[in-house]
Amino acid sequence: MSVQRMLAALCGTTACWLSVTAYAQTANAAAAAETQLGNLVLSEYGPTPTLPAPDTSLIPTVETAKAIGWPNGGRPASAPGTVVTAYAVGLQHPRSLYVLPNGDVLVAETDAPPKPDDSKGISGEIHKLVMRHAGSGEHPSPNRIVLLRDTGHSGRAQQRFTFLTGLNSPFGMVLVGENLYVADTDAVLRFPYESGDTTIRARPTKLTDLPAGTINHHWTKSLTASPDGKTLYVGVGSNSNAAENGLAAEYERAAIWKIDVATGNHELFATGTRNPTSLAWEPESRVLWAAVNERDEIGDHLPPDYITSLHQGDFYGWPFSYYGQHVDDRVKPQNAALVAKAIAPDYAVGAHTAPLGLTWASGSTLPAPFQHGMFVSQHGSWNRKAKSGYQVIFVPFDQGKPDGMPTVLLAGFLTKDGKDAQGRPVALAMDAQGGLLVADDVGGSVWRVSAAGVPSSAARNPQGGH
Repeated sequence: MSVQRMLAALCGTTACWLSVTAYAQTANAAAAAETQLGNLVLSEYGPTPTLPAPDTSLIPTVETAKAIGWPNGGRPASAPGTVVTAYAVGLQHPRSLYVLPNGDVLVAETDAPPKPDDSKGISGEIHKLVMRHAGSGEHPSPNRIVLLRDTGHSGRAQQRFTFLTGLNSPFGMVLVGENLYVADTDAVLRFPYESGDTTIRARPTKLTDLPAGTINHHWTKSLTASPDGKTLYVGVGSNSNAAENGLAAEYERAAIWKIDVATGNHELFATGTRNPTSLAWEPESRVLWAAVNERDEIGDHLPPDYITSLHQGDFYGWPFSYYGQHVDDRVKPQNAALVAKAIAPDYAVGAHTAPLGLTWASGSTLPAPFQHGMFVSQHGSWNRKAKSGYQVIFVPFDQGKPDGMPTVLLAGFLTKDGKDAQGRPVALAMDAQGGLLVADDVGGSVWRVSAAGVPSSAARNPQGGH
């Protein structure tokens, strides 16, 4: 996407236009200079990524793939030894997945709610244009959850039901006993559920409110439950890129909430996580992990997004610092005491790759190496000259920690020339047969990745529920 085309209508001064022209002259050269393995810039991955000096400019780098959808018969490409099939197509902006204990799959069809005070000024207009170009915000949020059922264990959903409606930009979902919890953008709601239900008509009970309002910059609220089902964890994103709306607007944001299921009372579990888009348990150590989208507009390679384990009281730096104690000089006033407490994440997954999905390979029937570790979906960059992300990767684990470089499982979301996005991966979930389900919001699909030559009916125990 050309930054000149995006900003032509926004540049009202000669200085602004000259900055745009200078950007355009260097973009192609910078993209060509990156040493990549597929779509991985390896120095930006792992426990000790390379962190260059910050690089700010008057005009933000804007390079995103235009959302065009898949041609007839089109689909992503999967790693050798695996095959990708369409589990469901024709969905409206599917963003989140949850597999129920009986194998039914819930899909949240959702998009951003109205937020009139978000993204003002020239940066705000750029952000809105980027989102529309990338396939978000063109239509009102569907605000519903659909249920997909694979009646023959064939690896394709034969039945589709409208499960829940009347929601408010729903995202996180988790079943605890006979209660389904849904994280709307502004509240956690509880619904009664019986195994086999294909629709819920009961009115919800509100467990607790969540930060929202007229800014609501990062609107998705990720959700999971503790293994004993007594506690919910909610990922709440920041209300800005780097606190430009003031710290008062960030009250209890950029954090993972810990909510008591019995009372709805909450406390902050971990903080300084700019946008914790997905939560998942590492089962061997029973430690909670998060995928976190870091800040923008300080360089193509800075800072890396990450996945990390979470513990009570952890602070990860936002907005004052990134990747530990690297100070973000844009944030005023600074807080040296908090910076001193900031810890570095466990594992970097590339700058501006936008990791939106995270799941452990529970019951995986995929071939090695896709059996013991975390799958991470990378929705794709916009604030970087060379596109990064637009794929699903696998991070191997050993003794509860990442162990080695990632492997690309699913790619091909971009067209061959790299200009347009046929799809963009979002949520991830392991299905009842040990295949990986991948929500694709631009493609309106849920893809299924399985081992080549393995019948879909070779079922594993379903995962999900408590």
